[in-house]
Amino acid sequence: MFSRETYVSRREILKKKVKSGILIFPGNKETGMNYKDNWYPFRQDSTFLYYFGINLPDLYMVIDLDEDKEILFGEDLTPEDMVWVGASEPLNTYAEKCGVAEVKPMSKLEETVRKAKQKGQRLHYLPPYRSKVTIEISELTGIPVAEVEANKSIEFIKAVIAQRSIKSEEEIKELHKAVNITANMHRHAIRCTKHGVTEKQIAGELQAIAIAGGGNISFPIILTKNGQYLHNHATQAVVENGDIILCDCGAETAMNYAGDMTRTFPVAERFTAIQSEIYSIVLDAHESASSALKPGYIFKDAHLLACSRIVEGLKGFGLMKGDTQEAVNAGAHTLFFQCGLGHFMGMDVHDMENFGEQLVGYTDEAKKSTDFGLKSLRLGKALEAGNVLTVEPGIYFNPFLIDAWKAQGKYTDFVNYDKVERFKDFGGMRVEEDFLITTTGKQLLGEPLAKTIEELEELKNS
Repeated sequence: MFSRETYVSRREILKKKVKSGILIFPGNKETGMNYKDNWYPFRQDSTFLYYFGINLPDLYMVIDLDEDKEILFGEDLTPEDMVWVGASEPLNTYAEKCGVAEVKPMSKLEETVRKAKQKGQRLHYLPPYRSKVTIEISELTGIPVAEVEANKSIEFIKAVIAQRSIKSEEEIKELHKAVNITANMHRHAIRCTKHGVTEKQIAGELQAIAIAGGGNISFPIILTKNGQYLHNHATQAVVENGDIILCDCGAETAMNYAGDMTRTFPVAERFTAIQSEIYSIVLDAHESASSALKPGYIFKDAHLLACSRIVEGLKGFGLMKGDTQEAVNAGAHTLFFQCGLGHFMGMDVHDMENFGEQLVGYTDEAKKSTDFGLKSLRLGKALEAGNVLTVEPGIYFNPFLIDAWKAQGKYTDFVNYDKVERFKDFGGMRVEEDFLITTTGKQLLGEPLAKTIEELEELKNS
């Protein structure tokens, strides 16, 4: 946990933004994987951690804004519980550590919420992302299950987003730590991916590095020779010389802050000439977009800049043609770059995505696009000092998309389909780094990791 003062200060800021009603914070529960007591690894709700720091299951917090009361609801372990899981500090101790004055048994939660309703207080809750919590919110508030999502508190959501979007110094230290562990995972992947090993074998070794760092992985590891599929997790596929490997992985620290980086590298000792050409286009797009980052800069413009650089590069390689800006405006580049340039990062690898991308990454004036490719851009608004985000352009030769669009005659003014045909088994490439927006520009999080062709080949053969 951070200091008591950190959590008290965060809640005081929140109270000034929402002002009246009660705020309901459900903690997460242990969740059965294939039966009740065989659990998935426990992960506390990030907003619960942000305001209270207690990393235990089966808790609720309520803040009564009108009476200025904060209450932790839960149960201390019984002697029988301790037979199975060992001793734990009493909830009063955890409450003291985060500055909460009152602890009540879970049986009192429903009564507390009912009394607030009777007094006419507004019940504020965030959108649930687990079905069990949706049911609990319904039972607590009396709102039908099907209407829980629609009755979420936009005021509460916006207040939390405003706080969590701007990282404090202690959060930035944790993020540096997460990115450094993530970089170590990548160094291992680059050095140890050899002809004849399986994707899963390397992915397992990367997860061990994350766990040894004190936490775990921040999302399921993507390590694949089929990088043309954007989120293709590691399989039992055997990698061979000539394959290009896309590794997208991240570590989460013991304090639950995430790293998220991608590197693309050959199984063999060197990139082939064609692999080098395509990689250079991706790297140019990455460097162009990341160089533009600063406070006030609209991240959608960084995305479109990367798209333009990709079109320019593919034109030089003979795969695209025509006017670059017209191609981007039409969306022709999405045959090769189907996703967004990046996203916020923090306690969630896609930070606060549970609140909805429109609220987190856009504004009331700037709406999220519905166009293919651009609709996958999770962040499109102006950047602020304290934001932490990824920059991750890529080129992906998806054979199914190529065949479909060629058959439809789509974007023939901009795409040389005959030349693209020979790339249908190429795979995909991505370069991803994590940045902090500063008052004057941007700062790369963590220690630098090999990124150029020369650096990657040197690390590969070290």
